[in-house]
Amino acid sequence: MAVSQRDEATLEVGSLLPDGHHLIGGEWVAGRGGETIAVSNPATGELLASVPRGDRDDIAEAVTAAAAAFPAWRDTSPSVRGQLLLRWAELCREHSREIDVLERMEVGRPTWGPSPVPGIITFTAGLADKVTGQTLPSAVPDVVGMTLREPWGVCGVIIPWNAPGPLTVQDTAPALAMGNTVVIKPAEDAPLTPLLIAKLALDAGIPPGVINVVTGYGGEAGDALSRHPGVRRMSFTGSPESGSRVMEACASHLIPVHLELGGKSPQVVLRDAPLEKAIPTIVRSITLNTGQICAAGSRVVVDEKIHDRVVEGLAEGFEKVTVGPWYEQVDMGPLISAKQQERVLGYLESGREEGAKVIVGGGKPQGEPFDRGYFVQPTIFDQVEPDMRIAQEEIFGPVLSVLSADDEDEALRIANGTRYGLVSSVWTNDVGKAIRVARRIQAGQVSINTLWSGGVIGAPFGGYKSSGFGRTVSAESILDYTQTKTVVIDGRR
Repeated sequence: MAVSQRDEATLEVGSLLPDGHHLIGGEWVAGRGGETIAVSNPATGELLASVPRGDRDDIAEAVTAAAAAFPAWRDTSPSVRGQLLLRWAELCREHSREIDVLERMEVGRPTWGPSPVPGIITFTAGLADKVTGQTLPSAVPDVVGMTLREPWGVCGVIIPWNAPGPLTVQDTAPALAMGNTVVIKPAEDAPLTPLLIAKLALDAGIPPGVINVVTGYGGEAGDALSRHPGVRRMSFTGSPESGSRVMEACASHLIPVHLELGGKSPQVVLRDAPLEKAIPTIVRSITLNTGQICAAGSRVVVDEKIHDRVVEGLAEGFEKVTVGPWYEQVDMGPLISAKQQERVLGYLESGREEGAKVIVGGGKPQGEPFDRGYFVQPTIFDQVEPDMRIAQEEIFGPVLSVLSADDEDEALRIANGTRYGLVSSVWTNDVGKAIRVARRIQAGQVSINTLWSGGVIGAPFGGYKSSGFGRTVSAESILDYTQTKTVVIDGRR
């Protein structure tokens, strides 16, 4: 009998992870409350596995385990910590298919190729024994001053569902490299990949309790983690509204927090833009992972002189986007859940009501296999005004808004005219113009004639304004997981 594409792509989750368990102190433990959360395949609605509905008692147990593991991990040679992280990366590379397929099963995305998880850990491992302090000038020769970089202690990490593998390690690896221990609260929609990656860390020889994973809802387990007095540093990736609540919780016991809160990223297409490169790249940006990426280029701010050419090219590109279950050779899969599907469809209706013109898409695809999953059509809106909801709010779906600008100054006003400031792209063949516009855009990352990091290794990632603060996937993220201590030695008798 022939093997279907689905059979080739699917994993048996039970062979990788025990059903209905947290990972705390190196042990698989059931939730204290006894309740579980179903994790479903977004392409079909079928049950993949169940995880505990963690609460404050589960969080307290995990923080206690992390605190107990901290002194020995802190005092481990940074070179040894780096070697253990490299072993972790090797195991993730050996199991890269399992990581990739498991993430695709729970998120619903088609294949992207090799998982980036091993590379992120490898990059971080190399920095573990490279962080140094300073010697300080003194007013007298018998006094020496220096600074030390020391870990915070137990760190909390709350991650979203859209890319659970990379988002797990981009915070956890720097924390571990610097001698911290962590408690991870993954999203309830996609908690399986973080559990598998944490299991591989344990298999790599990273001591029990250094990495702990507690599953559950944000308002329960996530809130408890943010408020636990034993947590000394927090990292949160998600919406501005949830980020505000995390920050308020951390403020109650004066805990520093890193926030990455999404974006409404502009693609500024100037009159002399290389359209042959820009158009397919923009199409890929907003349809990748069904638009469920914080850095997705969801707004095209285009010079009026080339507006029609750009819209025509984008429409042709969108018409070629194939949609289907994640286990097939398609460009775009389903949204993560029925809730997210309803949210995106609501924005499509809002765009129409406010007067924007649908060029492509605008609803749900019909028939098999779409009726069973959470699918939506890739959609382009033209004649979008800057104050429309679809131009201001993060939709987190494959919805592209096209806005016209008469000149460079107006393009910049539109590009900067949201509360977000995560990433942006500028498309032009004029280097001087590119530099000038890049300096004036309010975003943590500006790419010229490319997307996001454009293949640059270690480019700091993070936002301005309501997109948050702090940086990841770079050497700066290592320093964020340390605090500075000044030591003064007075040698005078």
